[in-house]
Amino acid sequence: MPVTEVVSPEPDMTLPWSTVYTRHQHEKAVAEMLTMKGFDAFLPMYESVRRWRDRRKLLRLPLFPCYVFVRGAVTNRLPVLTTPGVHMLLCVGEKVATIPEEEIQSIRRAVDGNFRVEPHPFLKCGERVRVIRGTLSGVEGILVRKKNMFRLVLSVAMLSQSVAVEVYAGDVEPVGTGVSPERPRADRQVDVRSPQLPIPSFRDQWDMEVARLEVAPKVG
Repeated sequence: MPVTEVVSPEPDMTLPWSTVYTRHQHEKAVAEMLTMKGFDAFLPMYESVRRWRDRRKLLRLPLFPCYVFVRGAVTNRLPVLTTPGVHMLLCVGEKVATIPEEEIQSIRRAVDGNFRVEPHPFLKCGERVRVIRGTLSGVEGILVRKKNMFRLVLSVAMLSQSVAVEVYAGDVEPVGTGVSPERPRADRQVDVRSPQLPIPSFRDQWDMEVARLEVAPKVG
């Protein structure tokens, strides 16, 4: 039997996160082996119902297929690269690419909480919001709407992939809507077709939408 490599009894929490690219459907095994070697490995999962002709089954699947996040690979590549199932470490040039701590922690809080989380097409721009209450308080992302539900899209820029978590409209607020003292207020634009009718700012539209949802009759 091969001897298991041991890096350290406890992972160094000051080291940055990086990403390993794994063989198809080997994410869980890779995460377990990296943990056994002393690394802090993070494999975010979500639940999905798969239906067949005669049955259906609840599965736990990786939010980022073929990727596992690992802390410590920047200073200790070899034990990571020799782990069965690992294809490579994502790099920028000759350096191991790192993932911002806030991106990892936002996704960790979403999957650890009692939220519905699922993969989402990658978003780079949109109206950024901040969660102001609940277990996701302080987490920032891009807000999208699907039918009558709002979703907070969290992204890992290095992978160009995103995940979405359902949130309530009243639990978030727009980010960056404050008015700088050196600049005139410019959040109310004027419609050139009718100069007398100002276009509501994003903040105004948001407040009106929240008020509408709060007074709307609940179904069921």
